[in-house]
Amino acid sequence: MVDYHAVNQSYQYGPSSGGNGAGGGGSMGDYMAQEDDWDRDLLLDPAWEKQQRKTFTAWCNSHLRKAGTQIENIDEDFRDGLKLMLLLEVISGERLPKPERGKMRVHKINNVNKALDFIASKGVKLVSIGAEEIVDGNAKMTLGMIWTIILRFAIQDISVEETSAKEGLLLWCQRKTAPYKNVNVQNFHISWKDGLAFNALIHRHRPELIEYDKLRKDDPVTNLNNAFEVAEKYLDIPKMLDAEDIVNTARPDEKAIMTYVSSFYHAFSGAQKAETAANRICKVLAVNQENEHLMEDYERLASDLLEWIRRTIPWLEDRVPQKTIQEMQQKLEDFRDYRRVHKPPKVQEKCQLEINFNTLQTKLRLSNRPAFMPSEGKMVSDINNGWQHLEQAEKGYEEWLLNEIRRLERLDHLAEKFRQKASIHEAWTDGKEAMLKHRDYETATLSDIKALIRKHEAFESDLAAHQDRVEQIAAIAQELNELDYYDSHNVNTRCQKICDQWDALGSLTHSRREALEKTEKQLETIDQLHLEYAKRAAPFNNWMESAMEDLQDMFIVHTIEEIEGLISAHDQFKSTLPDADREREAILAIHKEAQRIAESNHIKLSGSNPYTTVTPQIINSKWEKVQQLVPKRDQALLEEQSKQQSNEHLRRQFASQANIVGPWIQTKMEEIGRISIEMNGTLEDQLSHLKQYERSIVDYKPNLDLLEQQHQLIQEALIFDNKHTNYTMEHIRVGWEQLLTTIARTINEVENQILTRDAKGISQEQMQEFRASFNHFDKDHGGALGPEEFKACLISLGYDVENDRQGDAEFNRIMSVVDPNHSGLVTFQAFIDFMSRETTDTDTADQVIASFKVLAGDKNFITAEELRRELPPDQAEYCIARMAPYQGPDAVPGALDYKSFSTALYGESDL
Repeated sequence: MVDYHAVNQSYQYGPSSGGNGAGGGGSMGDYMAQEDDWDRDLLLDPAWEKQQRKTFTAWCNSHLRKAGTQIENIDEDFRDGLKLMLLLEVISGERLPKPERGKMRVHKINNVNKALDFIASKGVKLVSIGAEEIVDGNAKMTLGMIWTIILRFAIQDISVEETSAKEGLLLWCQRKTAPYKNVNVQNFHISWKDGLAFNALIHRHRPELIEYDKLRKDDPVTNLNNAFEVAEKYLDIPKMLDAEDIVNTARPDEKAIMTYVSSFYHAFSGAQKAETAANRICKVLAVNQENEHLMEDYERLASDLLEWIRRTIPWLEDRVPQKTIQEMQQKLEDFRDYRRVHKPPKVQEKCQLEINFNTLQTKLRLSNRPAFMPSEGKMVSDINNGWQHLEQAEKGYEEWLLNEIRRLERLDHLAEKFRQKASIHEAWTDGKEAMLKHRDYETATLSDIKALIRKHEAFESDLAAHQDRVEQIAAIAQELNELDYYDSHNVNTRCQKICDQWDALGSLTHSRREALEKTEKQLETIDQLHLEYAKRAAPFNNWMESAMEDLQDMFIVHTIEEIEGLISAHDQFKSTLPDADREREAILAIHKEAQRIAESNHIKLSGSNPYTTVTPQIINSKWEKVQQLVPKRDQALLEEQSKQQSNEHLRRQFASQANIVGPWIQTKMEEIGRISIEMNGTLEDQLSHLKQYERSIVDYKPNLDLLEQQHQLIQEALIFDNKHTNYTMEHIRVGWEQLLTTIARTINEVENQILTRDAKGISQEQMQEFRASFNHFDKDHGGALGPEEFKACLISLGYDVENDRQGDAEFNRIMSVVDPNHSGLVTFQAFIDFMSRETTDTDTADQVIASFKVLAGDKNFITAEELRRELPPDQAEYCIARMAPYQGPDAVPGALDYKSFSTALYGESDL
């Protein structure tokens, strides 16, 4: 044996050196390791020794009197080991070896050693305490031994919220005295000097024994004596302390206070059972309250989302076209705002709603509650059906808007072209009817008649040339009718007027020609030069008019190739201008020659060519107009070419970005599918990896925003096709939404697995084994097993489901659990839920009923007063509001049925 005094020259007792034992739910070192400041006193204070002697003696006698004996002097009466062994038998309820009855020193040492061996067998390592010191009456060693016994048999098993023995006892005292003014328990010495803490403990459990409000903090002796007397008289707790010793000591001995307070703890152990039962009930009710809150949130979010879908679908299904481009462009802008601003938050809400629903169902399964059934019409499937209807209505809406804009643009172009051609034709026909009806040939000379005939021939030539324009006008009007132009009535009225006038001109032309031909026989001479001029001037004039019309003609193109075709045609037209100029000069030369001949032959001319109204001035004026229109046409074509080049740049810019973003989204979708199958590492590692992966996806959002901006520029430029990419903005948007939804659902699946693991106590190794088995038989990596695959998986885990009658029955039972809807597929979450139920235990309705019975004092009913006393206010009122009145034969007024309430919590009956 180590010579204690030689080694330390100090007084130590108990297992303060850190020895470990195996008894009582934890080593003595566990609840002594934190007590360095109060268990390693360098010297034993005389006042403390006095307190310990009295307290430890009273404590030992409180147990020895059960055996009909007691001690007077603690360091003398245990020297022979007999009463020491008897004390251990009383407090442990076990039999020790038979003591030796001899009076010799060796017999006493043997008896004490038997007692010390018994203490050591309970997991207590005795340091520096030997049988010789006890037999010799060493007071310090004897007190140390008794303190070790008190720690092991009175204090060690006290644990509140997994704390050490001392901390557990202190926490129990703090909780019980918390409501009392002037009481603040922080330790086991000075916190008890005024006596209020002792009185508060008694009043908390037996309020009828103490008039707490009459106690004064400045009268500690009265307070202490009151508590000690009441405890001894009514609680059978012997008086172990002296009020004067406590008050007159600067710091009372902790071991003495702890020993005495532990007697209160054991005296009120029945109340502690009630507290434990109340804690269980509070836990169950908290789960129920949280689940109800989640259900209410789901119902509210589902109602809001379904209402938004209901309002939005009719707007997307409205395909009534507007009359103008501006109105249709406004509808297009409204739709873009919907896609850019209004729909994305709803996509997030829908995804979050599904996640909340899955989380709620997981929590209900983990807490042994029935599955949540949303209100009619608010199931996840109802929301998915509504969303599919929404996307069906949305599908093609943008394409319809763009087609309508193109149609209206085409209509505006045709209408303007119709008005331009009609105006030119109406200007040409102005006065033609009056000219054809004029009977000037009746008084004309022969030369005049011939001139009128030639002039009429020229008019007929001009009339024939205008036939093509009239047909174009009619064709444009017909196309406007076919395209449902909103102003078709006015177009048709004007076209009909032109056609009627054209028919009238034809009829009048024919009549005048007959009249002139009738007179022609009487005419003999004709001015050949004027006639030649007229014949050449008329077609040239018509060519110039056609050229001016073409140069002023409006055009609309959508590609660079189309504008380059127009530029090429315009360049070809410009190449014909030198020949046309030579023709103009030749025609003007004929006119000059006629004047020269008339002057040289003294012929008096009327001042104008009788065969045509196309004068040299008109020809020169129109030629000058053609010359002016050519550069204007050049400018217009160059501007359109620049615009188309810009559009081509926008196409290539969008295609370059889309050809990166599109494959990126596809790659991420494939990677998520692979990650959800492999799931390496712990669930927390998987969750962390998935969230990092989700952040990398969210960080990619600016690339999508850039693509949206480029798409916006393309739409504003009215670009309708892009041959440089197969990806449309619609495909990119749908892919992005699917990517966000898939990663969110995968994260939610892992979170639910963590909930399942933690709630059911499944180890990481079990979870990995379940995942490995599931993935091994999930050959197509679809995330679900068919019946045969699932049966093979169960067999690999040791389940007897072979193809015989008993195995088939067991397999059918398991399938009814994991696939209640008979879909023919078993998901990984359903598989985990089944394995967790098979391998772990959960709280049950019977356990909750048993807890309520403790609170009710073994009655078959409980009262509202008892619930309010034992439970927190909100949970007490929660129970009172939901418990039905108790109908049993032993019922009293206000009795509540806690059994039906408990079973209803687990879905076993209706509340």
